[in-house]
Amino acid sequence: MFSIAIQQQQYKTYILSDESAGSQLEVVPERGGIITRWRIQGEEILYLDGERFANPDLSVRGGIPILFPICGNLPDNTYTVDGKTYSLKQHGFARDLPWQVTDQVTHDKVSLTIVLNSNEQTKAVYPFDFQLVFAYELQGNTLEIKQQYQNLSSTPLPFSMGFHPYFQVADKNQLEFDIPSGEYQNQTTKEIYPFHGNFDFSQDEIDVAFKELTSQSASVVDNGRKLTLSLEYGNEYPILVFWTIKGKEFYCLEPWSAPRNSLNTGEHLIVLAPGESYQASVRLTANFF
Repeated sequence: MFSIAIQQQQYKTYILSDESAGSQLEVVPERGGIITRWRIQGEEILYLDGERFANPDLSVRGGIPILFPICGNLPDNTYTVDGKTYSLKQHGFARDLPWQVTDQVTHDKVSLTIVLNSNEQTKAVYPFDFQLVFAYELQGNTLEIKQQYQNLSSTPLPFSMGFHPYFQVADKNQLEFDIPSGEYQNQTTKEIYPFHGNFDFSQDEIDVAFKELTSQSASVVDNGRKLTLSLEYGNEYPILVFWTIKGKEFYCLEPWSAPRNSLNTGEHLIVLAPGESYQASVRLTANFF
């Protein structure tokens, strides 16, 4: 049995349920289209900083924020198009703007479709016309995010895209990683290090990018929670970023389509011709053992 309930909390919240699996997803379209919660048998899979979420002036730290039209930050937050300089803050604007709900499905699966269209606010910092259509699908213990990016401009549309899921963890030393790469790049120093399946969690912050992926899936086992999380992604996502902060009960494993500053460097940048659209998908599965 699948259902969608709407609750008026601080923001209108859509609660997607697969009752037979005991799984629930909460989506807040007007707060950046974000998934705020994902529960399985009453257990929270995602971390959410409630205080930051409640303050519309702060970016959300938790849930699954959407990254568009950039992943990471730009030097001085600036980039140039046709000789004109624009300013974009870290991870872009999609996670800060209200999205519109366009479809709800409750047969065979439960799905919520949300849309973000370019407007005067976006064009002030990103001079293009676009439409993003995301479908959040919940079935059993699996969450799939299907995405369509469409160029509605008369000029090519350059962008990168990604997600920034925050997973809840009590003891990071209980984590085991299966990430399909033998090395990562420190995002701050740009130095390359070999990866042997674990991290030194005594560091204040870990912010690394895996760029040489050998498969389209990664997983994390949390032996403390007896939880296995699997992340599957298409060729559209050639980079995984891992980020965590000491003393905070979360870790992030983020699929990115391009590295930081790709809007300036062109590295892995997606460029859509006028009228073209681009599809991508990310799938998360959570299993307790």
